[in-house]
Amino acid sequence: MTKQLEVTIMGQSYLLGCPEGGEQALLTAVVEVDREMSAIRDAGKVRARERIAVLAALNLAYALARQPEPAPAAAKPAARLPGDEQPDVDALVKRIDALLGSDGQLL
Repeated sequence: MTKQLEVTIMGQSYLLGCPEGGEQALLTAVVEVDREMSAIRDAGKVRARERIAVLAALNLAYALARQPEPAPAAAKPAARLPGDEQPDVDALVKRIDALLGSDGQLL
């Protein structure tokens, strides 16, 4: 059964669907997204809500990707192949900026 939760991110209310038992995880995610988006907005360099959301998503995804995954007890760590480096977040942000106008809308 899906439950609906009303949350606020950067002062705007959203009604989100959530599976039973997932409320705490969703609320934790909302707090992280709100914190990240508010920090970007408060830095003053980005004003468009859409651009703030994209940058926040990239920041959170990058932080998640950098966390080491726990290896199963019997498994050997996977070997890294050439070219498996983490994405360059600055390069991704520059690519997004090139695609978005100063108002945060796609060109």
